[in-house]
Order: sequence, then C-alpha cells, then structure tokens
Amino acid sequence: MNSHLRPSYALKPLIVASSLIISVGLTTLGAHAAPDLPSGEHATKDVDITQPIKALENLSSLKNEKKLDFSIPKFQHFTTSNGVPVIFFQTNQLPIVDVDLRFNAGSARDESIRKDGFGLASMVADLLTKGTKQLDETAFAEATEQLGIELGSAAYKDQFVINLRSLSESDKLDPALKLLSDVLNEPRYEAKVLERSKAQQILGLKQMMQNPSYLANITFNKTLYGSHPYAHSSYGTIDSIPNIEIKDLQRFHDTYLVAQNASLSLTGDLTLEQAKQAAETITRQLNQGKPAPKLPQPTPIKNSKWVHVDYDSDQTSVVIGQQGHSVSVDPTQLQRRSDFSIGNEILAGSGFNSRLMGKIRKEMGYTYGIYGSMTAMQVPGPYTINFSTRNEKADEAIKATLQTVEETLQQGVTADEFKLTQESLINSYPMGFSSNAGINGMLGALNFNKLPDSYLTNYIDRVENSSVKQVNAALQETLTPDKFIIVTVGKPDIAKNSELNKLK
Repeated sequence: MNSHLRPSYALKPLIVASSLIISVGLTTLGAHAAPDLPSGEHATKDVDITQPIKALENLSSLKNEKKLDFSIPKFQHFTTSNGVPVIFFQTNQLPIVDVDLRFNAGSARDESIRKDGFGLASMVADLLTKGTKQLDETAFAEATEQLGIELGSAAYKDQFVINLRSLSESDKLDPALKLLSDVLNEPRYEAKVLERSKAQQILGLKQMMQNPSYLANITFNKTLYGSHPYAHSSYGTIDSIPNIEIKDLQRFHDTYLVAQNASLSLTGDLTLEQAKQAAETITRQLNQGKPAPKLPQPTPIKNSKWVHVDYDSDQTSVVIGQQGHSVSVDPTQLQRRSDFSIGNEILAGSGFNSRLMGKIRKEMGYTYGIYGSMTAMQVPGPYTINFSTRNEKADEAIKATLQTVEETLQQGVTADEFKLTQESLINSYPMGFSSNAGINGMLGALNFNKLPDSYLTNYIDRVENSSVKQVNAALQETLTPDKFIIVTVGKPDIAKNSELNKLK
C-alpha cells in the first residue's frame, strides 16, 4: 500500500485504550465516548449524568462485580547484528506478521538537510514506497499486490515510520521482507515521480489551507514554537515543497535512515528464531550511520497570547494550549503523567462526562465537540484544547472554556469524577491489545522512545495507585492558563471589552 497518508491505524488502539501519551503527532482520544445526536436534532429531555441509573439497582450481576483480570502479554527483546533494538510479541491466532520500523528522523530534521526544506521528510516517505532500483513504480505496485502486503511509510515531527503487514507463510513473508529491505537500501528516487509527488503535495496543501481547523493548528504551532523545528507542519508549505530536489531526499535518507537511528518491533505468527531471522533480513544492509542529535529545547512561553487569522466562514475554529510534556522514563514522572491523564479525561476528554463537554456543548450549546489532549514528544510537545463554534458565540465560548479550566484547577476534580474515570480507563485498556496492529503500534512507540516494558505492563497499577489529590496536583503543575496561546480562525464577534483584546 503506497501511501502519502499517515498510518494512524497502528497507534489508535493505544491512544483510545489508555489515554497514554506516547505519540507521533496524533490527537489523543478519550477512553470512552458517547455517540453524537444527528445534526440538527436534540433529545426531548436531557439526561442528568450526575444521577444514578435506577435500572442498575435491579441488576444483581453488577453488585458482584469482580476486579478486571487481565494479563499483559510478554514481550521479548533482542538486538540485531547491526545493533538495531527489537521488541517481539508472538501471537499465533492469525497467520499475519506486522512490522514497525522507526527512525529518529521526522520533519523536525528537515532543515538540517536543507534550509527552509519543510516537507522533506514527508516527501522521502512518499517516494520510499514508489520503487526500488530493480523495480520502477509500476512494477513495485504490482509486486506488493501479488504478495498481498500492506507497505507504507510516513513522517511525523519526531519520527519516520515504515509499516509492513504480510501473511506469515514463508512464500509471502520472505519476499515481503526482502522488498522492505530493498526499499530501505535501494530506494528509487526518480525525478519524474518526485515532480508528480510535489505537485500532489502542493495541491493537497492548497486544499488544507481552505480548512479553518488546519489553519488554526499550524498557526498555533508556529506561535507556540517560534523558530523551533516543531513550529512547521510535517507536510511542508506551498513555498518550500517546489525547492526539494533528489539530492535532498538522498541526503536525508543517508543521514537518518540508518541502523544507529533505528528501532524495530515485530508482532505475529512467528517463533523467536523466525523473528530474529526476519529482523536480520530487514536491517542487516542498513548503513551504521550516526544517531540523530538531540533536538533543542523550545523557548518557554512567558505570557498568554491571542492570535487571530481572518477567514470567511460562519464558524470560528479555536485552539487553546501550551507547551506540555516530553517523553520520560522516570517512574515518578510516569506516575505523574498517568495522574494528569486521568485529570485531563475529566476536564477535557471526548466523553460527555467531561467538564468542558458538559459546559460548552451540553449547557451552553456552543459546539458539537470540545476536546483536550497532551502529545508528549522528544522535547515538550503541545497540550491543546480544540473546538469550533458560531462566530457570534466564539468570544463567550472561549471565555467559558478558560473559566472551566481555571475552576477545575482551583476547586479540583471530585471523588465521583475520579472514580468513574479511573474505572473507565482501567476497563478500556485491554482493548489496546485486541489486534496485532494495535499491539505492534504500542511496541513500536515503546521501543522508539526507549521506555521500559513497565510503561505498558504497569499502566493499570499506575491508574489504580492514583488519587484525587495526585490528579489535582498533576493538573495544577501542568496546566498554566496564564501562558495559554489562543488561536482563532474565522470571523469571530469579539466584544471590545473582551479579555482577548488584552492578549493581542
């Protein structure tokens, strides 16, 4: 599957199941969600979610509820002869093998290869699965189709990901692994394919620039990160894409897609010995290279700021947020991140029990959905609250959002909210292990970020060991409304005496 789109299928189960913060730039989803009503329709009577459901009193099975019995699968670790760390999970339920190969080589590295070369990593990812030295684009597509495999690559801000899914029978898997090796070591960076891909990327960017939500997010990142590599979109810009040349792709490849920069995860119908052979096939020809240097720390935001982009629309897209977490292996920090995850689910989760959803949608009727998520990255990633609302209600919706955040920090979450969310996160966590792709996505993120197995195996323990006091402390330590960046895209009706005008 040649794809210029990001292979989000591999990571969503982890994000949905646990609200964890391992991330590749995807939006963190809540652990539970209720279906929306059809557009333009309303319930005849709102349900009071603070009251118990009377019918449950008659269900005797709930009175004898037992603690969730769930065992985390055991992962096996080894290192290839080329020095690439591997995590392997054997499961023989389906005759499928999933491969997740990651490099510390995301779009944050674009300018290390070419000044203003935004979109370079994304372009490498696009062309990587469009041929090898032996196979042109058409022959390559035919080969993947004949093998019945899915092969895709994508560039995120922090990492470069290649995914392969194949049947486990040797007559399918062996040539699939050989093809992946050829993709890595003998890519066909063809000029005519590059020019077509650039034209497609520019067209896609022009279309995305007509999307207020996309404009809001790229404006937010630019404001939040300034000159830092995280400031620019992984897709690049309309001005930067035309300048990318074949030599830039090759230099990026030779610099970052190397053994010293790689991590590999395998899940599926293999023995340990077969997994080791597969890992060798994939990595043995990789150049050793050098590990990518650490990314610089972004400049901290000192004061809150409002940035507006005028856009002809009936609605205003809003992004509110700040710099947040970076990936950490420290056990104390891991517990604190789990505490924050619970608190943020209460404050800004995707379910209708969250405070922001209850206030901004249910009570005030200003939006169909409002969500807050933390994206941990190599250096502090963004924490964002996103929603859209009618232009005439934007000022009030933003004010109510900020007030809800402030009230939560000052008054704290309640014991009932904590208990409900704690149980929901625990009970939904096993869903992340319900598919090979879900497991392999978790292992890929674990391996790339050099996190201990306990990040996954002890997650339920961390949630169970949390408390209302810890959750409130984590929220207060993390969220800083006085340093929030507020971005609006649309034609919002902002009152002259609005607090927003003081933040320009």
